[in-house]
Amino acid sequence: MTDRRDWHCDPITSETVIDSGYRNTQNVRRFFTSEIGGHFRFDRPFMAWMKAHAGSTMRDAVAEWLRREGGR
Repeated sequence: MTDRRDWHCDPITSETVIDSGYRNTQNVRRFFTSEIGGHFRFDRPFMAWMKAHAGSTMRDAVAEWLRREGGR
């Protein structure tokens, strides 16, 4: 993956692939809030999951966040 996404301003959809240059940005937060709702929050374990799962899609990330929240 040589073409890196600008996580600050590039459009993000459920099909967006998490690349090795992933960053937690306000743009990413807006995406998760639109998909999950206003109760979305970044936490350290989820941020680490995002960094460790380059190649996954944002749909996968939403599913992972919901899975984690279901266990609380």
